Amino acid sequence: MDLVLFDLDNTLLAGDSDYEWARLLIEKGVVDGAVYEAKNDEFFRQYKAGTLDILQFLDFQLAPLAAHPRDLLERWHAEFMDLKVRPMIGTPARKLVAQHIAKGSLCAIITATNSFVTAPIAREFGIAHLIATEPEVIDGRFTGRPAGTPCFREGKIVRMNDWLASQSRRLEDFAASWFYSDSRNDLPLLERVSRPIAVDPDDLLRSVADNRNWPVISLR
Repeated sequence: MDLVLFDLDNTLLAGDSDYEWARLLIEKGVVDGAVYEAKNDEFFRQYKAGTLDILQFLDFQLAPLAAHPRDLLERWHAEFMDLKVRPMIGTPARKLVAQHIAKGSLCAIITATNSFVTAPIAREFGIAHLIATEPEVIDGRFTGRPAGTPCFREGKIVRMNDWLASQSRRLEDFAASWFYSDSRNDLPLLERVSRPIAVDPDDLLRSVADNRNWPVISLR
């Protein structure tokens, strides 16, 4: 059996779910539009540049979850799927996922974006397993803090290993391990798997992929 890991934002999605969730909150007037948009754009710029402080970003990203009841958040998320997410899912991405599932591979989305935002997206792709940054929940409400290690950069390796251990597996147990990603931030995990695949990569990842003869594909 193969292990197949998919990054989500700008890999399976032709866009960034984190960024678009923030855009939805701005459009609905849930947050201060000008201030929130400026911060959202700055964090997105830092992510693309490889300079993002994940804990500072999570303080920003998770705060709206703590400010509203879960049932209201769920209603907003249903709108989010229709207005923002499904338009970012192309046929090539759906086909790629379906091909690996049909082969009997163990498939998972592994993403820095929190699981509240991404769990319904994983279900949309038919992927049963999600490894994501987990927002802390106490008494059924989000606290605005992350729980455990953020699933970002080297943290993706930590979270992957924890997930595999929960199934009594190790990375070395698989015939091949695949990871599809667009981002320089995912180089630690790309270097760990046996079959790294660069998907519509940023400039640095494209250069690394070319130098190391990693496959480069497009899902656009």
